[in-house]
Amino acid sequence: MSNASITKTTPEWNTINWAKVQRKVFKLQKRIFQAVKSGNKVKAKKLQKLLLKSHYAKLLAIRKVTQDNQGKKTAGVDGKKALRPNQRLKLAKELALKGYKAKALRRVWIPKPGREEKRGLGIPTMKDRVMQALVKSALEPYWEAQFEGTSYGFRPGRSAQDAIQRIYTVINSKAKYALDADISKCFDKINHDHLLSKLDCPNNVKIVIKQWLKCGVMDKGIFEETDSGTPQGGVISPLLANIALHGLINDIRNQFPANKKRKDGSYKTGYQPAIIRYADDFVVLHEDYDVILKCKNLIAQWLKQVGLELKPEKTSIRHTLKSIEHDGKTIDPGFDFLGFNIKSYPVGKYHSGKTPHREILGFKTIIKPSKKKILAHHEAIKKVINANKNAPQAALIAKLNPIIRGWCNYYRTVCSKETFDTEDHILWNMLRAWTVSRKKNRTPLIEALRKYFSYGRRGKWTFQTNGMVLYYHAETEIKRHQLVRAEVSPYDGNWTYWSKRRGIYTGTPMRVSKLLKKQKGICPICKQHFTPDDLIEVDHIIPKSKGGKDRYDNLQALHRHCHDAKSKNDYLYDWLDNGYEWKDDVLTVPTTRD
Repeated sequence: MSNASITKTTPEWNTINWAKVQRKVFKLQKRIFQAVKSGNKVKAKKLQKLLLKSHYAKLLAIRKVTQDNQGKKTAGVDGKKALRPNQRLKLAKELALKGYKAKALRRVWIPKPGREEKRGLGIPTMKDRVMQALVKSALEPYWEAQFEGTSYGFRPGRSAQDAIQRIYTVINSKAKYALDADISKCFDKINHDHLLSKLDCPNNVKIVIKQWLKCGVMDKGIFEETDSGTPQGGVISPLLANIALHGLINDIRNQFPANKKRKDGSYKTGYQPAIIRYADDFVVLHEDYDVILKCKNLIAQWLKQVGLELKPEKTSIRHTLKSIEHDGKTIDPGFDFLGFNIKSYPVGKYHSGKTPHREILGFKTIIKPSKKKILAHHEAIKKVINANKNAPQAALIAKLNPIIRGWCNYYRTVCSKETFDTEDHILWNMLRAWTVSRKKNRTPLIEALRKYFSYGRRGKWTFQTNGMVLYYHAETEIKRHQLVRAEVSPYDGNWTYWSKRRGIYTGTPMRVSKLLKKQKGICPICKQHFTPDDLIEVDHIIPKSKGGKDRYDNLQALHRHCHDAKSKNDYLYDWLDNGYEWKDDVLTVPTTRD
């Protein structure tokens, strides 16, 4: 225990042994998780205090905020956007709960997708974000040992795909009513007193969290007090929201008996409703309409004590298989949740789903991307193409590939094959229009198309240039998602389970655990040890495009961020090979190239 609280600092930031830092911090987090699981919360709080004083934990918090996080260059009210290595080491010495004072948030307004209204984010200062990351590292394993099994939002090792897979397992063998609900302005209206009373942590930590909740917001030089809500834009905000909503699932389910007696004297098992929550979105599933109505009223009452309420325009009752009448309106079957459309379709006996006892159901549950998200994807691609009408083909491909890959990876676990094919057809029409807009008046269309399309992975109409190939939707392999166990967490230290799960999730051709054993648990790019919460990708050492084989000796396990950086560098090298120049951190287009 004494080794984890070493206060000796390294002379230079770049010489820090990050593998050792991660190992020491994770070891303490694992002990906190296990102490709570065993019911010894006194020991867990002592370990939390030790972690908050640990020099290793402070270094890791600084690295996450200043180097790893996506918003690392966003400034707070003090205007600081970045820290030099010596400033990071100095900040590690200054981090302490005693005497800490939080500064006000800087409000940033961002537009909501598809709406005229804007959402306000409160951006803390760099030091406040680092302190939040440090406190979160101590609070998260403590609460991960207590969170409900069907809560999936903003939790390590869990994703939206887990929530969707959980819904599928509930309705796959029996059609049910669904209460699809959304909490109105969840992050803005959480009652501070209720949240602070719920926080089970050392008193000095609670004082610091209260400062973050009450620190106020600066908007164009005008100070506003914050009487409710958690600071959106803060590192710890999602965890605080999960703590505030903890207990919702179990409290509502316990209002119903586990088994219900039928008229014939037999008992119906599994009568309690299924509730799946992802942050402030949740869905309640049950075969009885009256139970759904009762759940809606109970949830509204439960949320009132937290200072929250349901959003009427986003709360509806539907059925997964049939149309229903509600408030004088006919509502079509199925519902949308987290960008997915979930619906059961009546089919014949040869296509029907079956019960565990092999009885024919007469319907089949299919989950697809929702129409709303498909249209939003169209707009995102269209916006990029229109903004790059005069850009080189390689630059356009470089902008489109991350958008297409990210969208496809999100939907690759459901029935998306037809959707991907349709999207490629629409993309072809958009790129054809892009080509036509660039051709000269007297140039034949087929000749203009041949300038940008050639034979490749997608046949003779592959949109590519030397070294740069457009990633098509249909190239994404459909890979079913394995539902995470309700009781597990990355902090439980079950390395076997999490390494296998990462391998299955990323769709690798070989078990990741074998590669990790060969590499002795070290990423060959960043030379750091893997932890159970790392996202792992399997990569070819020699790319297949360069003649590499799909064999075990040509595979390596990488951190996902290392894999992405390596892919980006591969594209950069291809550009440089084709005449582009790298000057002052800018990729310059050669004058002889279109």
